[in-house]
Amino acid sequence: MGTSLSGNGTGEEGNNRSLLEAKFNNVMTLCAMVPLLAFTCLNSVLHQRIPQKFRIMGSLAVILVVFLLTAILVKIEMAPLPFFTLTMIKIVIINSFGAILQGSLFGMAGQLPTKYTTPIMSGQGLAGTFAAFSMICAISSGSEINDAAFGYFITACVVILLAIISYVVLPKLVITKLWILCYYINLSEKVLRRVYSMIISNANNAFGQFTVIVTKLCNCTVFTIWVLALSVCFAFTITIGTFPAVTVDVKSTIADGGTWGLYFIPVCCFLLFNLSDWVGRSLTAVCMWPGKDSKLVPILLVARVIFVPLFMLCNVQPRYNLPIFFEHDAWFIVFMIVFAFSNGYLVSLCMCFGPKKVAAHEAETAGAIMAFFLSLGLALGASLSFLFRGLV
Repeated sequence: MGTSLSGNGTGEEGNNRSLLEAKFNNVMTLCAMVPLLAFTCLNSVLHQRIPQKFRIMGSLAVILVVFLLTAILVKIEMAPLPFFTLTMIKIVIINSFGAILQGSLFGMAGQLPTKYTTPIMSGQGLAGTFAAFSMICAISSGSEINDAAFGYFITACVVILLAIISYVVLPKLVITKLWILCYYINLSEKVLRRVYSMIISNANNAFGQFTVIVTKLCNCTVFTIWVLALSVCFAFTITIGTFPAVTVDVKSTIADGGTWGLYFIPVCCFLLFNLSDWVGRSLTAVCMWPGKDSKLVPILLVARVIFVPLFMLCNVQPRYNLPIFFEHDAWFIVFMIVFAFSNGYLVSLCMCFGPKKVAAHEAETAGAIMAFFLSLGLALGASLSFLFRGLV
């Protein structure tokens, strides 16, 4: 939009701007993660009753409309408070429908072999990398912030249109139909007999029996994958609680007012995080160690809690309580690489393994449940980000 939250203001408007700038990252994260959690939960409950095509196409269409509206509003001048409010409303809408889209995609991928979950995880990391790279290009080109923002949202609209076209075209591909047919022919005879008995037994009271079966199914699935689900939840609680609320306020100690100070956060915080996270997610396409029954995965995810104090003890400014222990930029860069890579790799492993620890007919539900716990971790992390930043 025409007015950003940066710049100098005078009087009451200047005070409002400063307050909104100070709270922007935390409030934005909260407005993104709470709707994401709520609608992922809703999708987990209702995914059996609402057609998959409607959920995916509907979510993409709403997100496309919001991005188009945002691109138009970029050229309109607005006061800081209306700009802030409208931005948060759009974030809520995008993440609400993004949650439905994400849950539906993980549910769909959960029914297929493990290698089909990895591209979803990798794609999320690649999207963040592209956004960070675009930010750096905008800074280096010296473009006006309004022109850069307009370019961001138009690009997003093009990508969403391509996603819609791809989703429409994909089921029509003959090779896809043949692969799906071959895959489902390989379902075990036991599963086929169970499906047949369910159809016969539910003939007289379909809706009532369906509710009972879904409830039992969910309970069975949660019990089977609860370690992986909680691991994903904890991983994102730590990640979002720290990034970007704490990491974005780290200041370079070697820039000394030069160009590096301008690029430090875009490169070392956003680009480095998203790039390392993407590499970690993509690595699961060729390496899936440790295995799905290993206890090492949840142990490593719990161990990531060490990054919270490590980042707090970097040169975060302003600070009020803790001393600076890791002052040099190199410490922050090393922490960020390991922090992001471990998040991407370990979470991607969990998301791949979850649907494969249950029977084939429970895979979609398992995928939706894993997506719910992922969103729960994001929401918890957003809430804790206020605490983590305040402790510094």
